[in-house]
Amino acid sequence: MPRPILATIHAQALRHNLARIRLAAPDAKVWGVVKADAYGHGIERVYEGLRGVDGFALLDLREAERVRALGWRGAILLLEGVFEARDLELCSRLNLWHAVHCDEQIDMLATHKTHQPHRVFLKMNSGMNRLGFAPARYRAAWTRLNALPQVDEISLMTHFSDADGPRGIARQLQLFNEITRELPGERTLANSAATLRHGGDPAVRADWIRPGIAAYGSAPDFPDHDIAAWDLQPAMSLATRIIGVQQLAAGDTVGYGSNFTASAPLRIGVAACGYADGYPRHCNTGAPILVDGVRTRIVGRVSMDMITVDLTAVPGAGFGSEVTLWGRAASGAVLSIDEVAQAGGTVGYELMCALAQRVPMVVAD
Repeated sequence: MPRPILATIHAQALRHNLARIRLAAPDAKVWGVVKADAYGHGIERVYEGLRGVDGFALLDLREAERVRALGWRGAILLLEGVFEARDLELCSRLNLWHAVHCDEQIDMLATHKTHQPHRVFLKMNSGMNRLGFAPARYRAAWTRLNALPQVDEISLMTHFSDADGPRGIARQLQLFNEITRELPGERTLANSAATLRHGGDPAVRADWIRPGIAAYGSAPDFPDHDIAAWDLQPAMSLATRIIGVQQLAAGDTVGYGSNFTASAPLRIGVAACGYADGYPRHCNTGAPILVDGVRTRIVGRVSMDMITVDLTAVPGAGFGSEVTLWGRAASGAVLSIDEVAQAGGTVGYELMCALAQRVPMVVAD
């Protein structure tokens, strides 16, 4: 039989999260963000759960081709725009909308031969300092785009750097509104954190919202809020089985480096999952885990193919018992990916995207 590790993608959780996001930002259209192969879930696997969105947003032209191949005829937005001039040919063929964040992209459009003008999203650098035109140059970029016959409609966009933290969005929002005052076009500003925390404000939700991580059941501002506080459900569950049991005496150590020592007799289970599966190596002793739906902890170091777990809280567990690394157990108990990520010194985004190819995935409703 195959190794017992399995990732399950929950279509119903995706639908639930989408409905919750719409509730947070009434009347706004929703981009389903499926960059990074749908945050590691797989575009084809999440499509049915997310097809209630108004458009899909992504980075890669090949991902756009995959969405079109699934039958999607609505809007698709390239969040970073094109990377070279020939990309515009595919944008024309696939009817893709694309961000414009630099002069070079405007230069490409100016020399592009097309029978179908392009819908573009002009990006402002309002403080993130990654992509986008500086506020002082934004209106000039808009004027230049507006003069091109290759451009049909110009939408306006920016990205919040601190929507999930105490610095907040007020400074960037005010700057964006000042610079874009009286400019026509639809607007998109809000990521997951801005949508959930400020989506009731029409100026924040604007015309389109771009919820990424929230759609997949992770809290964008954890630990200030967890998924229960936002009424989100995990869209991915990673589960395996106990493949061995050891009985430790006081003073026995566990795993590489012997960095865990039993202070009393202890029964531990060995689970078939390790960092080669994408489970974070830094989730060592104390990291949360579920065994048969009961919360317990990892002991010792995570190794390439195995982890060891404390069975004290689950005396009936043994060979074959279910181990939930994150997501929903068969019992219905939930361990959020955010908690696991925090124990490993990272964020849920990374765990989703880092799941190894050797882990099989299935879709359930």
